[in-house]
Amino acid sequence: MIVASLKLPTASRGLEPYRTGEPSPFPAVAAGPFNRRAFAAVHVVADPWSAKDPWLAPAIDWDATIAYRRHLWRLGFAVAEAMDTAQRGMGLDWPTSLELIRRSVAAAAEIPGAIVFSGAGTDHLQPGPHVGIDEVIRAYEEQCAAIEKLGGRIVLMASRALAAAARGPDDYAKVYGRVLSRVREPVIIHWLGDMFDPALAGYWGHADPKPAMEVCLAVLADHAEKIDGVKISLLSGEHEIAMRRRLPKGMRMYTGDDFYFAELIAGDEHGYSDALLGIFDAIAPAASAALTALARRDRTRYETILAPCVPLSRHIFAPPTRFYKTGVVFMAWLNGHQDHFAMVGGQQSARHILHLSELFRLADKAGLLRDPDLAARRMRALLATHGIEA
Repeated sequence: MIVASLKLPTASRGLEPYRTGEPSPFPAVAAGPFNRRAFAAVHVVADPWSAKDPWLAPAIDWDATIAYRRHLWRLGFAVAEAMDTAQRGMGLDWPTSLELIRRSVAAAAEIPGAIVFSGAGTDHLQPGPHVGIDEVIRAYEEQCAAIEKLGGRIVLMASRALAAAARGPDDYAKVYGRVLSRVREPVIIHWLGDMFDPALAGYWGHADPKPAMEVCLAVLADHAEKIDGVKISLLSGEHEIAMRRRLPKGMRMYTGDDFYFAELIAGDEHGYSDALLGIFDAIAPAASAALTALARRDRTRYETILAPCVPLSRHIFAPPTRFYKTGVVFMAWLNGHQDHFAMVGGQQSARHILHLSELFRLADKAGLLRDPDLAARRMRALLATHGIEA
C-alpha cells in the first residue's frame, strides 16, 4: 500500500498533518461500453520551455496535449476539443485552436471508435460597436468551414460577439438559422451560462433562463435535422430537466452541469442526459468506472463511485466558475499526466493555495490520486513556492 504524509495549510493560517489514502483503484482503460454518450471537454498542456510571453501568446506542448486525449479515448470518452476547458477565450486563440483541432482529429483517426467534436465560434472577431449580425454569421461560417475541411465534427459554441451585437431573440434565430443551414453534419449546440463567461450574459436575448430557453427550443425545433444535441451549462438541474423533456424527438441533451451531473446522467422515468463535461477531464478514471457500472444496470456502484467526485467537482467549479480550468490542470499535474503546473495565459495563478490544498484533499477522498507519493511530492513543491514548508 502506497500512502504519503504531508502538511496542508488551513484557513486559520496553520498546517495540519495529512495522510493520503491508497492509490486510485480505477483502471486506465474502460472496463466496458457506456450506455450514455460521454464527452470530456479537455484541457491543453502548456509548453513551459517556450519563450512566448504567456499572457500574450499561447504555447502548447503538443505531444503531452494529444497524449492526454489518447488517455481519455482509452477510458471510453469522446473528446470535446478546443472548448472552454481548453481555455478557449481565456488564453487559447483561434489559430492555435485550429491547429489543436487538426492534431486531435488526426489522432482520433488512428484509434478505432474514437470520437472528437470541436468547438466552432467567433473568437477571432473582437466584439464592439462596429460588429453586426452579418459579421457574426461570417465568423461562425469561417470556423465551421475550417473544421469541416479537416474532417471534424462541430460543437457550435456560444458567441461573445453575438451576445454583444444582438438586439433581441430574432437576431439569435437569424444567426443560428444561417449557420446551421450551411453545416454538413449535425452539430452540438453549446449554451454556456454567464457564470462560466460573464460576456455571455443575456444569451438568446433574455437575462432570465426561462424565456431564453424558449428561444433556444424554437431554434432547435426549426433546425432539428442539423442538430445532434444541445449542451447547457447553467448549473441548474431544474432548467436542464425541463428543457430535456421538451427536446425534439431523437435530439440529445448533453449535461454541462458540473454540480448535478451524476443524477442528471442517471436520469429518471422520463429520460436521462448524455454528457459533455469539463469535470470528466479531472475525474476520468472514476467516471469511466461509474459509467460502465451504469451500463451494467448497477446503479448502486455508479452512485457509490461518483458520490465523492461531486464535492470535488463543486469545489473545482466554485465561483468564480470560469477559473475551474486551473483545478483541471492541477489534477493532471498531480497525477503525472504533465510535468509542470503551468498554464496558457498564466492561469495557474487563478486559484489560491488554500483552494488547491482542499482540492488535493477531495481528490484523495475520491480515490483519484493514482500515485499518492508523487502527488504529495508535487503538492509539497507547490506549497514551497508559496513560502509554506510542508
